[in-house]
Amino acid sequence: MTRLILASQSPARTKLLSHAGIRHEILVSDVDEDAVQARYGVTDPHDTALLLARAKAEAVASLPEAEGALVLGCDSVFEFDGEAHGKPYTADVAKERMLRMSGAMGVLHTGHWLVDCRDTEPDDDADADGSASGTGTGATLGSVTSAEVHFMDMSVDEIDAYIATGEPLQCAGSFTIDGYGGAFIRKVDGDPHTVVGLSISTLRALLGQAQVGITELWTGGAIDPAEVRAE
Repeated sequence: MTRLILASQSPARTKLLSHAGIRHEILVSDVDEDAVQARYGVTDPHDTALLLARAKAEAVASLPEAEGALVLGCDSVFEFDGEAHGKPYTADVAKERMLRMSGAMGVLHTGHWLVDCRDTEPDDDADADGSASGTGTGATLGSVTSAEVHFMDMSVDEIDAYIATGEPLQCAGSFTIDGYGGAFIRKVDGDPHTVVGLSISTLRALLGQAQVGITELWTGGAIDPAEVRAE
């Protein structure tokens, strides 16, 4: 059975995979994002998203628990007025950003990095069907998917109420589309999954390069549309 490990503690990412019927495990990396950026000096939001996704994937791939699995690392960076915005963490930073974002547009970049930790060397003994057991490719590859996010005009009272929920403090760019923040997004140009933090179509492409079909990871029980509507 093909194993996929998500190197992220993001509830939105694992929920997205679960709703898409993609079997996965979670193993959180212990990556110091500030230290990684300081080491490489990357300032471009697109490259930063890919760099951090790679750092997370490779950190988890080095752990014994990842042996024999495919490891996916993801990271999102919001680009606004030429600046890279990660998580605001504080209410003051979130409010300053959202006042500027009101009625404007930014670009959400989500980096994806896949590491194939499966054995690339076949065992001496073949499987029962005669096939070799070494199926890994040794691949380590990544991709960035970007989407334009257009915001509606937001009043100060609405911004304060949104920040009071705590939701934007832990989100790249101070917003999320799959929660309270969805009320303030007018439209998305690009893959909407990117704004959640993980593009399923990009994952499919990366898996394909590692010679794995995404259907191999299907649980056989993707979320029932009726359950989604009932939530």
